[in-house]
Amino acid sequence: MSESRLYSFSPETKEKLRKFRLGTSRAKDPQAIIYIIDNKSQEIRPEDGEVYTKMEDLADELPESSPRFILLSYPLTLASGRLTVPYVMLYYLPVNCNPNARMMYAGAVELMRNTAEVNRVIEVHEEEDITSIESKLQSAD
Repeated sequence: MSESRLYSFSPETKEKLRKFRLGTSRAKDPQAIIYIIDNKSQEIRPEDGEVYTKMEDLADELPESSPRFILLSYPLTLASGRLTVPYVMLYYLPVNCNPNARMMYAGAVELMRNTAEVNRVIEVHEEEDITSIESKLQSAD
């Protein structure tokens, strides 16, 4: 059974994903949106539609025992001096996560990655991983 049959995106969510990807490529500040999988409908959708520009605020919003997908556009200057804006997905998987939720999100990672058109998925487990994400992004290049 393919993950594309298990999980779905509404047309509105697909349009929001596209607009976010295109609209953040020239951003001056980090921009992040939290996505959840609705338990009943199995639809992947934005949690609240809020766009976070501070990693601390984003980390504070994440639940302690439930996974999330976070789309992140993070402008940074490389050691060479070149400005880059990596567009990545953070796969938030807290250590004390419910096994059913863990399985549900694990089954949707590739679908979310492909639908959101991100180049890279970074697994994060705690708030500190998110507040220190710049070092992970720097090391990628």
